[in-house]
Amino acid sequence: MRIKSVAVTAALLSAVTFAGVAQAQSVRGVSKSEILIGMHTDLSGVAASYGVSSSNAMRLEFDKANAAGGIHGRKIRLIVEDHQYQVPRAVQAANKLINRDKIFIMAAALGTPMNNAVFADQFKAGIPNINPVTAARSMVEPHHPLKFQTISSYYDHTRASIKYVMEKNGRKKLCTLYQDTDFGMEIFEAVKDQAKAMNIPVVETATNKPADSDFSAQITKLRAAGCDIVMLGAIVRDAILSYGTARKMGWTDVDFVSQSASFDQIVASAPGGATEGLYVGAGTVMPYRDTADATVAAWWDAYKAKYGNDPNIGAVYGTNTAQLIIAALDKAGKDLTTEGFLKALEGITGYRDIFGGPVINFGPQKHLGTNEVLLYQIQKGRFVQIAGPLKY
Repeated sequence: MRIKSVAVTAALLSAVTFAGVAQAQSVRGVSKSEILIGMHTDLSGVAASYGVSSSNAMRLEFDKANAAGGIHGRKIRLIVEDHQYQVPRAVQAANKLINRDKIFIMAAALGTPMNNAVFADQFKAGIPNINPVTAARSMVEPHHPLKFQTISSYYDHTRASIKYVMEKNGRKKLCTLYQDTDFGMEIFEAVKDQAKAMNIPVVETATNKPADSDFSAQITKLRAAGCDIVMLGAIVRDAILSYGTARKMGWTDVDFVSQSASFDQIVASAPGGATEGLYVGAGTVMPYRDTADATVAAWWDAYKAKYGNDPNIGAVYGTNTAQLIIAALDKAGKDLTTEGFLKALEGITGYRDIFGGPVINFGPQKHLGTNEVLLYQIQKGRFVQIAGPLKY
């Protein structure tokens, strides 16, 4: 299987190289004065808090680079299309970016199904996908020369968090509550794999639809099974509702653990302390202004001054993506090609974002920057890091 993977990778890179040679001075999305970067995201739908903040943060970084003269004399232009967190709209938006705008790279595209639906056409056009705003394994698996992601996956977050909390808190009866979606199934697979690795059973399972508002039946089922740790395949809303339901029902002798799809300050600051004590495994750092160092404080203030509100975790993802792209473009040199950009990315090692996240190391056959996990617990309305980096 590895021989086949290497052969496919070599063939695809050869195709990219050939395209670069054929285009010579005409690399798509690159002119003497400009580099075009595309982004399909949610600006007006259910995940707009991520899409708006991540695109704003990227624009802030690119504007700063442009004001300093650009990258090797070229200015970066970010073209953002709203898909409203809907797959058909994502396909439509990506088609515009690929075929009409002829972008050089796609960056911080939001959503697992949206990215998956776009990949075939995007990669056929030879356009790299950089740091999508999703931690699904399909963003880097199977290996592809055009897929790059810095943060660890939902799968990593789930397994590492279960292992740590069970061992640290002496838990014995593992259960799971997860969305009945592709996202939820990734969490369930990780739960089963970690249970197998620890030679324990998954005592009970329950599922929910993304739009569910009543979790009493699921929580009653899990409680009746005697679960003492429940892994959540939840995003924002269902994490708050399921955990809050358990606490309202008086079920307190149990640990609830989630992953980075719940890593949003909206979860931590739920009214009435509804999520106090929830564990969340994630792949990056959650900054706060009053505890930030000088660099992060300056970033925070610049974002707030430009956009009128505090940055959230989406802004962290956008900032990290933009700064990584700037570093790779600078390393690729003045004679910019897709092949040169890919080689520059693959040559990035020992890289750490300004927030102090895990160290990023890429390579020719390593396009996931890290699989390290940071474990948080919600305490007094904030995410407090209690462990990490973790590996399972």
